[in-house]
Amino acid sequence: MRIDSNNLPIMETFYSVQGEGFYSGKPAFFIRVGGCDVGCHWCDVKESWDHGDHEIISVDEIISNVIGTNLVIITGGEPLMWNMNILTKKLKENKMKVHLETSGAYKISGKWDWICLSPKKQKLPENEIYELANELKIIIHNKNDLKFALQESKKVSKDCELYLQPEWGKFEKNKTFIVDFVKENPEWQISLQIHKFLNID
Repeated sequence: MRIDSNNLPIMETFYSVQGEGFYSGKPAFFIRVGGCDVGCHWCDVKESWDHGDHEIISVDEIISNVIGTNLVIITGGEPLMWNMNILTKKLKENKMKVHLETSGAYKISGKWDWICLSPKKQKLPENEIYELANELKIIIHNKNDLKFALQESKKVSKDCELYLQPEWGKFEKNKTFIVDFVKENPEWQISLQIHKFLNID
């Protein structure tokens, strides 16, 4: 089966709690799409990178497995490597709220209720997605990432929620200067990976 808008490489699907950002703590059904070439060295799902490692599943089958909630989060990998039009259309026909988590490195496809944009320095987002982003989430690995956060925040709309998220492996080392930054720049908030603190998927 070849990959197209009706058939997508899926690493996993699961029902859990959104651990990050604006909807943190909300129950959600996650669809993790395989494939990513952005190459973040601190990525915690590197097994998602090679789409060839994952089963290609029809959109209808993907949707038939959604359980527990009407909030569906499409994550990756990098979902926008593939055409999301049919998946999002059919999810919305089934009365689902559909959220996207993306680096923005590929052109936008699909119809979304919420877009979380998490830009990466090594492969910057396509220009069009900045105005569409509801949430800007910058992963903070070191202090230089604060400069990147400020640069990227100038590209999004004034209504976009701004988040700094400590990279999990550097959490203890970096948390103090992140807190200090947010206190000095109150338009920003801190996103914590609560699913890791709770030790859940």
